[in-house]
Amino acid sequence: MERVASRARTGKAALYRRWSSRAELVMDACRSTALTAIETPDTGALRSDVIDLMRQLAAKVASPLGGILRGLLAEMTRDPDFAKLVRESVHTVGPAALRTILERAVERGEIQPWILNSRRATVATDLLRNQFLLFGTPVADDVITDIVDDIYLPLILHPAPKRAGDGG
Repeated sequence: MERVASRARTGKAALYRRWSSRAELVMDACRSTALTAIETPDTGALRSDVIDLMRQLAAKVASPLGGILRGLLAEMTRDPDFAKLVRESVHTVGPAALRTILERAVERGEIQPWILNSRRATVATDLLRNQFLLFGTPVADDVITDIVDDIYLPLILHPAPKRAGDGG
């Protein structure tokens, strides 16, 4: 907060009147820089919608905002309150858009409704985030199509396996 106050040529007290914590200040800064702005694609087909979304997310993390995101993720390990704020704001961006895409796919009959509430639903964005964190940017387009075609679509297009205790 001291560095922000110094750069803004104000006092820390002025910052704390607007933001009750460092976490809130950072999240507000992220929102104002469009870190969370993602357009939900609607091409009429699940595959092209997911690929379009993944390309948008890859472009976001390849921009200067990717460095901010890395810093946010690192800080999450040190500050539980901050981690909660990030999860509520940034973490839901890709999955929220993906959920809309999946809801449309259910309406078109492309996938089964149970996918919406399964762990399978966010695997594509989880894998993209993993690629970004482990290998940096840019995330190559062939990586995106591999995630979608080789992992994500086969995972969500097939029925869930029967588990012990399931009726039938």
